Amino acid sequence: MSGSAPSGPAPVRRFRAVAVQPQWSAQDFGSAPAFRRWLRSQLEAARPHLAADRPTLVVLTELNGLPLVLRGDGWAARLGTFERAAAALFVRRLGRVLPVLLRERVSPIRALQLAGSDENAALYLATCRDLAREYGVYLCSGSTPLPRYRLTSRGVEREAGTLTNQTVIFGPQGELIGCTDKVHLTPDEEAGGVDLTPGRLDELRVFPTPVGDLGVAISLDAFRADVIERLEAQGCTVLLQPDANAAPWTSLEGLPPDPAHVRDQPLAWLESSWQVTQRTRIPYAVNPMVVGNLLDLTFDGQSAIAGPAAEAPQPRSYVLTDPRPGFLALAPWVAPDTTAPEELREIGQQLAARSGHPRENQYLTTVLHADLELPPTTCPVPPATPHEDALRAWLAGEATLGRSPKARLGGWALVGVGVLALALLGRKRNR
Repeated sequence: MSGSAPSGPAPVRRFRAVAVQPQWSAQDFGSAPAFRRWLRSQLEAARPHLAADRPTLVVLTELNGLPLVLRGDGWAARLGTFERAAAALFVRRLGRVLPVLLRERVSPIRALQLAGSDENAALYLATCRDLAREYGVYLCSGSTPLPRYRLTSRGVEREAGTLTNQTVIFGPQGELIGCTDKVHLTPDEEAGGVDLTPGRLDELRVFPTPVGDLGVAISLDAFRADVIERLEAQGCTVLLQPDANAAPWTSLEGLPPDPAHVRDQPLAWLESSWQVTQRTRIPYAVNPMVVGNLLDLTFDGQSAIAGPAAEAPQPRSYVLTDPRPGFLALAPWVAPDTTAPEELREIGQQLAARSGHPRENQYLTTVLHADLELPPTTCPVPPATPHEDALRAWLAGEATLGRSPKARLGGWALVGVGVLALALLGRKRNR
């Protein structure tokens, strides 16, 4: 009698997690080659941290494709503020933006982004796919404003009016693993800012992979119990928290939905990845943060990889907070030898955009890694969404980006509506 030998238990998953803390500038987004160079530089910085004997997960930062709105018109960055740049780009691209604004009934700032979204999405997705394949890593792209797409007889077409803060995860062969939208938007992402579409809580899913059962909680989502509870219930073992913190790191912060609860920003940050790994069944979390002054906006923070206290017993923490276990890897801040709170707060202001101080924009970039171990997954692969099916078809060359019908406007209508739209745009506070 013959038969196959028992397969035995599934192997333990051993892998490496990498968090990249880059610095950005407006010049990184003025053209497609500049953007590709900037994103590639992050994988190059991560290269010494990639493991040869196990799969590697690389996690990039939030909204790292948002400034692609400047692509092709890099001169707009010289206007100094996002509000001025957005207004100038609206005028420059009036013929493309106004039909979107009228047909899809969206705000001027969302129309400006949607008008170039197909080209920017193609650049962003292809660049991330190619980097995942070239470096042989599981790549969390960070996040970027992306439309929802669907497959039709015309090709891959954009859903009217929708623009979410979206993460895309790729595998080491360049395959698309899944997409996640940010659910809880900050005020700067809502109608008074860049005007994004909030994601839906019931659409959050966990993606089982050799580098963990990946659940994405973009920035503010990692602070929200409803998001964490949903991911935990689905068996998430590695939380991915891409971040772009638009404030000096040592300033005070009051996060929605309780903005009156003001405290030091690093103290507030303990309520995200670190707290998740200490108080839930999600053992690991990766939180990369972008730094750098982008026009008139300031971005700063300390990237971290958090895990169980028993695996990370060394007491350490963010500046302005007490040392504690639970950080497997933690980026230092720019003043590692300074402990006086008032001095730390002053340095944060000196780094900020338009401070005029010699320290202005002198941030720290770094790469963190930690070797992690998990039992075999018990999570099912979630069904693909229509959006993911559409992206997979486009990335595989099986479908092209379809063109939406254009509204037809007379010359005087363009001028009249343009003046009205610019007046509205001038009232928006662009992030």
